Amino acid sequence: MYKIYSFVAILLFSTLMAGAQKTIRFTITAKESGAGVAGATVQLKGTAQSAVADSNGVATFQDIIPAELTAEITALGFEEVNVKITLKELEKGTIEIRLTGSEEEEMEEVVVQSTRTSRTIANVPTRVEAISLEEIDEKSNMRPANVAMILHESTGIQMQQTSATSANASVRIQGLDGRYTQLLKDGFPNFGNFSSGLSVLEIPPLDLKQVEIIKGPASPLYGGGAIAGVINFVSKTPKDKPEYNFLLNYSNIGQANVGAFLSAKKNKFGYTLLALYNHQKLYDVDKDDFTEVPESDEFTIHPKLFFYPNDKTTIQIGNSFTKGKRTGGDVEAIKNNTSADHRYFEKNNTLRNITTLQLDKKLAEGKSLVAKQSISYFDRDIIVPGYQFGGNELNAFTDVSYVANAKKHSLVVGANFLYNQFREDTSSFQKRNYTTTTGGAYAQHTWDASEKIKLETGLRADLVNYKNDIYSKTTFFLLPRVSLLIKYNDHLSSRIGGGMGYKAPSLFTEQTETIQYSGVQQLNNVIAEQSYGGTADIDYRTRFGDDFSFSFNHLFFYTNIRKPLVLTASPGMPDQYFFQNASKPVNTLGFETNAKLVYKRFFKLFLGYTFTDTKAKYLAGNQFLPLVPRGKLNTALIYEKEGFLKLGLEGYFTGRQYLTNGYRTPSFSEFGFMAEKVFSKISVYVNFENFTDTRQSKYKNVVNGSHTAPTFDEIWNHTEGFVFNGGIKIRL
Repeated sequence: MYKIYSFVAILLFSTLMAGAQKTIRFTITAKESGAGVAGATVQLKGTAQSAVADSNGVATFQDIIPAELTAEITALGFEEVNVKITLKELEKGTIEIRLTGSEEEEMEEVVVQSTRTSRTIANVPTRVEAISLEEIDEKSNMRPANVAMILHESTGIQMQQTSATSANASVRIQGLDGRYTQLLKDGFPNFGNFSSGLSVLEIPPLDLKQVEIIKGPASPLYGGGAIAGVINFVSKTPKDKPEYNFLLNYSNIGQANVGAFLSAKKNKFGYTLLALYNHQKLYDVDKDDFTEVPESDEFTIHPKLFFYPNDKTTIQIGNSFTKGKRTGGDVEAIKNNTSADHRYFEKNNTLRNITTLQLDKKLAEGKSLVAKQSISYFDRDIIVPGYQFGGNELNAFTDVSYVANAKKHSLVVGANFLYNQFREDTSSFQKRNYTTTTGGAYAQHTWDASEKIKLETGLRADLVNYKNDIYSKTTFFLLPRVSLLIKYNDHLSSRIGGGMGYKAPSLFTEQTETIQYSGVQQLNNVIAEQSYGGTADIDYRTRFGDDFSFSFNHLFFYTNIRKPLVLTASPGMPDQYFFQNASKPVNTLGFETNAKLVYKRFFKLFLGYTFTDTKAKYLAGNQFLPLVPRGKLNTALIYEKEGFLKLGLEGYFTGRQYLTNGYRTPSFSEFGFMAEKVFSKISVYVNFENFTDTRQSKYKNVVNGSHTAPTFDEIWNHTEGFVFNGGIKIRL
């Protein structure tokens, strides 16, 4: 009888313990970037149980008996962490761990999303530059309204202002026109064509965790428009620990910003919410009665819901809404003091709505399916005295991809469909409506041939139809791409890559933006621009003793664009323009050099130089493309003690540029200083941008002619001069 009781007791105890067993997940991220640390090892001390984090930085333990534990977390390039886990934390089922990395390696541990393989930068053959959360936070101190400052201060990227009065701008990589750069938000391409002149001014930085930049052709995954490169703005996602961030900012030129980012996750649901209001007073620094910074109001709200029906499935639904108006020109006209001598203005009214849906499904170990759908609507009216241009653009994007990660191979295959429609809603002799329909399939394979050699090959096939009221053209494109990573040793590596690309015809370019599309005729008998190009770099990283780390990267680039689409004045018809394909190409070549020296993690010195030689071979005589500086130097000295104080001194030198009329501008330099003091959950910052007050009007008046019919010089320098701003950030 005793044996029977004993057996029943043991059986009952075992049953109770089995019922108490739990599944525990450790979410391991890098402290500096917030990215998951793939390959991190979690060892439960006092047991034989351990787990390795997947590509998202998640390590899972099955059947854990609740008890107070100590976990040891180790990862290459990061400091070891020992964490005591309480019963209360175990009940939650998910434990968040943040690792601090060694300075020279933590950037390499960043997981990039733009290549879709969840690899770290160190193991991606494609050259990807990642701007971390820390850097985004620094740059948003300078201009929290949009991402323009983040890109302006990156080596090899130029923010080109396209309007002297409304301050519209586009992004140039390697000296090429902004239409050759593909802008993405979380992989969705909703910022091209008609909306491109305002896109970087309508993307807030407050909800970003990372910005990824691929320079050179990147067509296999991203198709048309990725000739000069790709910029992907990656949003934050909910964590188990809620995040509540608030921002208040004001500047001496009359800009006020009020914003909030909220994020939380509980059980099977999560959310993020971005809300930002920007107000700008008109600003006339040189007192010529014309604005250097337009009067503007802009509001953005972007809620996103996350649903986790099980451990292998994530569904995201989001809607971003932005409404803005900006008015530049004659100060008195903007103030409603219109008279015969004061009546010129340029007004932009915009509305942008982007709805996104994404499904991420883990199929098996290392395999996943991702389905994306977005619908974007953009409406814009441009009004100047005696002229108005307006229209709306509808953009629909669908993408389905399958990703398989094995020990030495990563494969991405997929297909997408892109529909772009523009409808002009202003009266004109011939409405410039058009529709572009693109269907494509792609594949990319990454092979770890050895620890030192990794090869990536990709191929895209696109069928593109462009159609307007007078012309239709269907074209098939086959776009190969190859990238090679060679790790010579622990300090020295190199990446070499090349590929082909194309850009479907479009009326919306930097040139037509500067003239508000006035007199631009409908496209007729033009073909898509096609390109080939490549990049090659060498990267060196080392340490000097225990206190110094040093990194150096030198990149060469080359791109050839055949049959470039060129805006041409109509013979005998003043102020009338049409597009045609030039018989000779546009070439850009040059190099970028970046160096970084760090002392004890507190002092960081950055040096960057870009040399760009961009020529339009179809031009007679001077073939240099306008507004492309041959040389540009950027430097920064940063002192940072995390959670206490941050100081930064920056300097920039921009070389001479050619204008369209052949005039060569002077070179110029600018300097800035930023300071931020952290008080627990509140930080206060001040920023002195361009405190040397470098601006174009110091060399020559930007506005020419009379007040009633002014003309404007091309913008090659700052217009607003010195800007001082300060603000408060609250993190709860």
